[in-house]
Amino acid sequence: MNRFEQAVYDCMNPVEELLQRTENPLHRAILENFRRHVHLEGSGQFDKIIAPDMTVDNPVYRVSWGDHPALIEGKEGVVGFYNSVTEAVLWNSDDLIAVNDWGIADELTFNQLIKGSDLQNLGYTAESPDAYYHLRSRQAFIWPYNEKALLKGENLYEDKTSVEITQVDESELITPQRVAEIHREQLARLEAEKGPNWWVYS
Repeated sequence: MNRFEQAVYDCMNPVEELLQRTENPLHRAILENFRRHVHLEGSGQFDKIIAPDMTVDNPVYRVSWGDHPALIEGKEGVVGFYNSVTEAVLWNSDDLIAVNDWGIADELTFNQLIKGSDLQNLGYTAESPDAYYHLRSRQAFIWPYNEKALLKGENLYEDKTSVEITQVDESELITPQRVAEIHREQLARLEAEKGPNWWVYS
């Protein structure tokens, strides 16, 4: 297993650690929703993200990445956003995460394996459009939730002073398909451990 595969496996460890210290039922449900959401997103199961047991009827996303910030409203828009990045290899690391009645705040390192041409399309600089790069930046994820532990949206803010871009040898690359497999493994493990509907607040 290479370092990028391991990082995808480990991306939700901070949530598990916070769950072990969290007793409030609403807060636990929010964290479980957050964790399931990340695994569903990583495995391409976008229809389950916008289901009524996960997300409110009219979610609002504010995404500040690169030179092209975006405002996305409604479930169809959210699915369209996810489909636009479905072939990307994404994961988070180094999380400083907190949960409260209103939702989740998470300062993290957002990681992406990306081709040079796609980097350029996002407004970043890449020496070669055909090479592959590891794009990292510190970001603040603010995810508001309602009183039923349903996601109301995502506010994603990039610290542009923290952007690091490093060329990656192609032998180290992992595919979006492999990332999806890892997230599906994690979902199966959680369901086996916790039973059906383990993310639903009641």
